[in-house]
Order: sequence, then C-alpha cells, then structure tokens
Amino acid sequence: MPSLADTEHQAANLYWLAFLLTGDRQASIDAAVETIESPETNPFFIGWMVAWSRKVIIGKALAAIRRELAASAQRMALATRAPRSAPSPSRTWSLAPGAGKRELEHALLAIDAFPRCVLLLLLFEGLSIDDAMQLLGADRDLIRKAQAFALQELTNNLAAARGSARV
Repeated sequence: MPSLADTEHQAANLYWLAFLLTGDRQASIDAAVETIESPETNPFFIGWMVAWSRKVIIGKALAAIRRELAASAQRMALATRAPRSAPSPSRTWSLAPGAGKRELEHALLAIDAFPRCVLLLLLFEGLSIDDAMQLLGADRDLIRKAQAFALQELTNNLAAARGSARV
C-alpha cells in the first residue's frame, strides 16, 4: 500500500511531466490538479491510477499547447539542421556530480516545443514512435527528425550548462 509520501511524490512527478511538456507552470498545474486521484481512493488502485494519470497528464499537457506544438512542428519540418548552431560538445564531457533535476529542466525547456515533446514521450516516457505519431499528429519521419534534433539540443544544452564538466 503506497504511503502518503509516495502519493505526494507521484503527484509531484505528474506535475513535472506536465511542466516539461508544456513549459507553462499554470497549464501544468491545471493538468495535474484535474488528473490527480482523490484521497479516498482505494489503495489497491493507486498504482494503476498513477499510470493512467501519466497518460491523462500527457494528453492534457499536449492539448494545452496544441497551437505552439503545431507551429513548432512546422518549424521542425522546414529545418535543415539543428535549431541552434552551437558546436557539439567533446566526447569527453559529462555532467558534474552536483548536476540534477534543475539542470535537466533548464536544458529541456530550452528546446523548442515539438522536439522537446518528442524527446520526452519517446525517451523519458518510453512511448513507441507510433504512439508519439498519434499523440502529436505527425508522421514517422518528422518524429525521428525531431528526436535527433532534440537529443543534439539536449546534449548541447547540458554540456553548456554550469552542471557540465570535462573528463
């Protein structure tokens, strides 16, 4: 049976997922609050509800930024190279030992909406490309292109942050 602390931790993770998808604190709060289970919920169902809540959060967060996603997807479709022309970090860079959630959040939120959402859905949430295509209304080639761009941007952003170090 999950403790209150476990439930609160799950709620915080749902909010953070919504925030990373939307980049908007109020839209994230709205999506999380509308999704989180009531305190009277049977403990037997909490795990199932948390998994379902993640799916609902994703849907609500993406709906909250639908226009921004469409514009970002259009920019991605027209892009011929990575959105930022920053040089790639050396192969020996790594995150500094003190780097954490804050550095990751800043690095992710610096990525344009569509490639960021693709990266979050595929890499962080483990969804299939087909599921991402369905959720984002994009074809396979655009999803793959956005994933490659987002991975490059994330790497550049993390390497450029003060949380990176040379090895």
